Amino acid sequence: MQEREGGAALAPGEAVLVVGAGAMGRGIALVAASAGHLVFLSDVSEEARRRALTAIAEELDGGVRKGRMSAEEASAIRDRIRAVAEPQSVASQVRLVIEAIVEDLEVKRVLFASLEPLVPPQAILATNTSSLSITAIAAPLARPERVVGMHFFNPPTRMKLVEVVSGLATAPEVAQAIRDTAVRWGKIAVMARSTPGFIVNRVARPFYAEALRVLAEGAADCATLDAIVREAGGFPMGPFELMDLIGHDVNFAVTSSVWSAYFYDKRFQPSLIQQELVWAGRLGRKSGRGFYDYAAGAQRPAAAEAPPCLDRAPSAVAAVGEFGPFSALLERLAAAGVVVHRRPADAGPVRIEAADVWIVPTDGRTATRLAHEYGHADVVVLDWARDWAQTPRAALARADGCAQDSWACALGLLQRAGIAVTPLDDVAGLILARTVAMLANEAADAVLAGIGTPRDIDTAMRYGTNYPLGPLAWGEATGVARIVGLLDRLAELYGEDRYRVSPLLRRHLWNGRPLASGDEGERK
Repeated sequence: MQEREGGAALAPGEAVLVVGAGAMGRGIALVAASAGHLVFLSDVSEEARRRALTAIAEELDGGVRKGRMSAEEASAIRDRIRAVAEPQSVASQVRLVIEAIVEDLEVKRVLFASLEPLVPPQAILATNTSSLSITAIAAPLARPERVVGMHFFNPPTRMKLVEVVSGLATAPEVAQAIRDTAVRWGKIAVMARSTPGFIVNRVARPFYAEALRVLAEGAADCATLDAIVREAGGFPMGPFELMDLIGHDVNFAVTSSVWSAYFYDKRFQPSLIQQELVWAGRLGRKSGRGFYDYAAGAQRPAAAEAPPCLDRAPSAVAAVGEFGPFSALLERLAAAGVVVHRRPADAGPVRIEAADVWIVPTDGRTATRLAHEYGHADVVVLDWARDWAQTPRAALARADGCAQDSWACALGLLQRAGIAVTPLDDVAGLILARTVAMLANEAADAVLAGIGTPRDIDTAMRYGTNYPLGPLAWGEATGVARIVGLLDRLAELYGEDRYRVSPLLRRHLWNGRPLASGDEGERK
């Protein structure tokens, strides 16, 4: 991502003050010093300052050992970081202040109020808050227009994304200066409007919420659901292992904060399962136990997998209707020696007919509902996958009345294509389909609310969470009609506002324009 013309990025000779020497503060200080700035790292705790300088030195030494920099370069960076006890003592020397202190609105307000009269008139006051309102932080100041969010992700030295967040009073040139500074520091910067969760912490909520709901409904265990999301979806981690890594206290607090900030919108409702883990002190890796056990010698449970049924695989199938992104599965079956007869759509669902069984790509209806609606007992529903040409795993669920022979036929068919099959209980939307649909829906609503452009929202989710695709691009690749149809059926089944379709998704369904547009104006 290139720096925009006319940007006002900080020059390397201008000093930066980072307040708070915890993990985030020291990481931000190292990023700024590596870009050539003199950095004052402030913390009231002498021990925190000492630990921060030690950690910075260790990270620089590691960079030298790995050949990322010379010893001289590491020494120069180290020399540009100076620890101070009182931020007010150096405030007059800096062009940029970045606070990374406790997530408490009043504490941040007091800090900025103490620094505002001391910093130069052109200095910018940036907050690394991940959840508090930029507008609220800036409101008591004499010049709220120079307050902006500069939200780094942990660890700042490795995560590429920075959210540049504007409050109601933030001057456009201030946001632009921070955006250009982040780019100069080697980051990928996105612009966001100050709303609860900004981009990433809002749009990511369904990744956790849908997995927790499917777990609560007994579809499968954590290891099985994680494996599907990871291997079929291409996500670097499944939702349960990621929540264990983040810490359930942190993840639950963020979800609760976004939920309350949006006046208890059902889309962001926290999970009772996660609340129980927090109450029990099972916070994940840092406590030794969460969804998984991290004690020495503990065995990680394996994902459920269907037994081999290759001997039941049919030699020929019929593919009825338009398969869209599932077409690559048909090609994969053909490459495995299965004869695939294509037939036009009829009054039934899009499906693969293999002997007596219908294999239906999930559209939000359960297999049992499909069996009832079409009067065909042997129905199996198939979850979505990121890339059917290469996916190593797929999830299936069968109708309550599906015969065992038909179930074995469906399992064997996918196994013949080299796909490990994971059986789930018959829940609506299975796991990957409902997760992807809800992520795309939330991203569309964020665009509609003016929180960010489609490009910035997809970029934020790719680099802030390491998703394999931005949710809008994924929704477009899947098909807006499929996303809307699945959400409508979930809303019908659950009777909840949680699954309401974003008006922007419906608009794109009707106008046929690209969902993942690079220019916000293109959707008008």
